[in-house]
Amino acid sequence: MNMRKAIYILFLGGGLFFTSFLHAEVKKEKQPVYQDVPFMQEYSIKYYSKSDTIHLLKVGCDRNGDIKILTSSGLYKPYDGQFQYPGTLAKDHSYRPMELKKISDMAVYQDQFVYLDDKAVLSNSWAGKLFSKHALPDAVSFATGNDFNFLVTNGKEIRLLHESKIEWSGSFPDVKILSVRYDTSHNLYWLLGKTQLCNFDPIKKLLKSVFQADNMTSFDLSADKKTVYIGTTNGYFQFDAGTMKQIGAIVQRMPCTNITTVKEVNGSMWFGSTEGAFQLRSDGKYNFFNGERWLPGNVVVDFAKGENGSVLILTEKGLTEMAYRNWTLADKAEFYEKQVRLRHIRNGFNSSYDSMDKGNLSTGRLSDSDNDGLWTSMYLGGEIFRYAVTKSEDALQNCRESLDAMEKLYSVNGLKGFPSRSFERSGWMKHLSDPDRWKNSADTEWDWKATTSSDEAIGHIFALGAMAELIGDPDLTKRSIHLIDILMTHIVEHDMYLVDFDGKPTMWGKWNPVYVNARPKNVGDRKINSSNIIAMLQTAYHFTHKDIFMQKAFDLMNNYGYYENLMQKMANIGKADPTADLLSRELSEDWNHSDDEMYFVGYWGLYRYALNDTLKTNFKAAIIDHWQIERPEKEGAWNIFTALTGTPNFDLNEAAWWLKEYPMDMIEWVIINSNRKDIDKLEPNFRKQTIREVLPPQERPISRHNGNMFSLDRTHGNGNSESSAGDIWLLPYWMGRYLGVISSPLRKN
Repeated sequence: MNMRKAIYILFLGGGLFFTSFLHAEVKKEKQPVYQDVPFMQEYSIKYYSKSDTIHLLKVGCDRNGDIKILTSSGLYKPYDGQFQYPGTLAKDHSYRPMELKKISDMAVYQDQFVYLDDKAVLSNSWAGKLFSKHALPDAVSFATGNDFNFLVTNGKEIRLLHESKIEWSGSFPDVKILSVRYDTSHNLYWLLGKTQLCNFDPIKKLLKSVFQADNMTSFDLSADKKTVYIGTTNGYFQFDAGTMKQIGAIVQRMPCTNITTVKEVNGSMWFGSTEGAFQLRSDGKYNFFNGERWLPGNVVVDFAKGENGSVLILTEKGLTEMAYRNWTLADKAEFYEKQVRLRHIRNGFNSSYDSMDKGNLSTGRLSDSDNDGLWTSMYLGGEIFRYAVTKSEDALQNCRESLDAMEKLYSVNGLKGFPSRSFERSGWMKHLSDPDRWKNSADTEWDWKATTSSDEAIGHIFALGAMAELIGDPDLTKRSIHLIDILMTHIVEHDMYLVDFDGKPTMWGKWNPVYVNARPKNVGDRKINSSNIIAMLQTAYHFTHKDIFMQKAFDLMNNYGYYENLMQKMANIGKADPTADLLSRELSEDWNHSDDEMYFVGYWGLYRYALNDTLKTNFKAAIIDHWQIERPEKEGAWNIFTALTGTPNFDLNEAAWWLKEYPMDMIEWVIINSNRKDIDKLEPNFRKQTIREVLPPQERPISRHNGNMFSLDRTHGNGNSESSAGDIWLLPYWMGRYLGVISSPLRKN
């Protein structure tokens, strides 16, 4: 009987229905498209202080882009910093007479540097004409007013100066003045102490206390001068500069309530704290910058306006220039392509870059992993989609090189159809991860890694299927189909197992019904293994046309319940009953995010190469059911993978948000979010969702798609590794481009 035209009887839900292999045209719904217009992409350029004894006090930038840092040891400047290549702070010798000045404060007035020393307010601009004596030898701070008027203080006494003339003097009613600001809209000076906020009218010569609170630390006025933001050690107040009344209660829902400095920069309010910097957004939430992804240190000292819209953030450990690029997603993809090719290609694999010394890229090395095949498959998938969209020869060459690596996974071990986890040149076993899993190849130049698991297998089938379908190069098509064929033949001939060098199934390479159906129906392994193996068999049949693969797929679905298994509602997946076997209980202690990755990667073959349209329709429902439960994660890849079903509802905006918000710096820095006061923590739960709303990718630890998007902290290995954008970012972006749900870049003047 011709199996390709056979009518199969499927037992579904206790009833029968008949389905033909012959396909009918499936009506596709219109999907939304993200228009790839430029957005502001932030990144950090860091400069570290070389000294632990010098205190960094203030930062500024003049009209020439010259940045100066006031320290306890005079003026310093940033030196030799680039993105991911930090610079240092160096003594500023540019104007020798300034080295003899006892500078206690610094400001930028009319875009020029103005200084305060023990004698005067002075500047090297305006031909040095500004030299206004103040008669306060212990002066510590000042504010610049109208028409070269200045308010100078030693923390207690106050002087209003104009051209060395003291036009008014007085005393502050609090113990000490912490900071002084000038309000151009109301022609007022504002002065903050630990317990009082005062203003001073230079026309009426009137100093008045207008607000009292405990433990105030810093303040500034909003860009429109209507609101005064007053930081404390436990939140901040808002004060109406017009009515002189407090606005609402103290604000304490913020990343950190211990405020060290407040500054308006480029129209936004910025807050420094003991745990990082954060920017108040128009929606009342904050952009939070914590850890050395962004800052040399978390204790923030000062902010200032930088060049080209940048924000300067001074911390106790150094300086950050928070820079912004007007980028499209296509621009970001180009940047990530270079990151991958420069630092993440090892023997054709998409690899991690490890053993760095605190983010120093020159000290790192390419490392092996259990999942070299999976991460490479996901990167390869992205490059396949890139080539399908752009016909880029560079993308095609990347595909060739990664396919070379994947082919060698099969040939290096001498086991027919068995993919190694990885391979490396011989003599390095003891230096590789899991050295006990490595074996010698017949080719003495190479060793290979055994114990290959199901996540490797499904990754291979995904990428090889995409290559066979989309590349259009006869050689690559033939080679990719051959690998699909030998892998799936190995599995079928070994009774639905991956059988290792010792003649035994690997721990996780098991799709046999005896193993799969030993798990209770609500245990995820039963569903994931059923879903993956049907996807793999369908892909193999689609490209090889070998009936054995279709027969096996229907056999597993009809006779062993794999259809029912894979259609199980995700809401039903949970912990095994206490009476279940030990393995089932261990496998279901909590949600397995690696399973999510395996599901979605497998959905390409499950849906796209479904054996008939009835199955395709039902598989679409299963995919969307899974996506629904994943929606709180706003995971860019899972949203884009869901779009392959043609559904118009796949959270496109969240996918674009994820792609835009992913940090350019993919070094794995220590990040601490669990102390934040602006998150709603949840009780421990099966899905390990820690907070009600997921944080933006740029604020949380770097994570592959098999990680928990609700992980808040990374507490180890500060800057010791860089993840590859190949599997993390480029795959969902280029898949979105291929599926037509992300447009080509749209430039605006």
